[in-house]
Amino acid sequence: MLDSLLTSNQPEMYVVDLASDADFLGRSGHSRNVEAEVDGLRRLAHVFAQRPELILQELTEVTMSLCSAESAGITLEELDREGKSQFRWIATAGQYKGFLGAVLPREYSPCGTCLERGRPQLFRVSQSYLDLIGVPALPVTDGILIPWEAEGTRGTIWVIAHDARGAFDREDYRLMQNLSDFAAIAVRHQQQQEKLLVQAKTAATDKLANRLAHQINNPLQALVQTLFLLEQGGPDSAALCRQATGDLARLSGLVKELLELHRQD
Repeated sequence: MLDSLLTSNQPEMYVVDLASDADFLGRSGHSRNVEAEVDGLRRLAHVFAQRPELILQELTEVTMSLCSAESAGITLEELDREGKSQFRWIATAGQYKGFLGAVLPREYSPCGTCLERGRPQLFRVSQSYLDLIGVPALPVTDGILIPWEAEGTRGTIWVIAHDARGAFDREDYRLMQNLSDFAAIAVRHQQQQEKLLVQAKTAATDKLANRLAHQINNPLQALVQTLFLLEQGGPDSAALCRQATGDLARLSGLVKELLELHRQD
C-alpha cells in the first residue's frame, strides 16, 4: 500500500527512481565550480584526519554548499526498543538543521522507500503531508536521496530545495554519489571509534577494579588481626580499638569506591 502511495504521484509525497525520471534527466546542467568542489573535498579530508567526530556534520555542510541546496542531511537506519526499523537524522544543515537527532518511523518515509529500492530517488513532500505526520518543517519542492551502506549499517544522504522545483541536476547526482561513499565510510569509522572507546573503558574499569580489590585485601587482613588481638584483651585495647576503627574506615571507603565503579558500568 505504501509503495503504491509513493508511486501514484499524489501531491502529498512523490518518490521516484531518479535515473528513470524524464523530468530530471531532461534538466539542463548547472555550471560547476570545480575549485569549490576540490576545496570541499579538501575540507572533508582535513576534518576526517584532524577531527573525525565532526566529519558527518562537515560532510553535510559541504554537500549542501556544493549542490546549492537549502537543506541537507544524513539519515541512519536503526532499530527502536521494539526491534522496529526507524530513521535518525545524525547530521543536518540549512533550513532543516534544527531537526538534528530527530527520529522518524520507516513507514511513510522517503528514506525507507529509497533503502527498499536500493537506488537513488528524486522526491518531493508537500506541506499537507508534513502536517499529516505532525512534522513542523518546510515542504520539499525538489530533493535527491542517495542510499549508502557499510558492513550492515545503512542510511541515506540527501539534499533538499524548499522553493525551486528543478533545483538539482545530474551533476549534483554525480557529486552526491561520491559523497555517499564518504558518508558510509565516516559512519562506519565513528561506530568503530565508539566501540574502541567502550572496549578501552571496559579494560580500564577491569584494571581499576582489580587494583581496588587488592587494596581492599590489606585493610581487611589488618582489621581481622586487630579484632583477634582485641579478643585477647590486654592494656593496649584502646589503641587496638582505634586501629580497628581506622582499618574499617579504609575498608568502607574502598568498598564504596568499588561499588560506585560498577554502578557506572
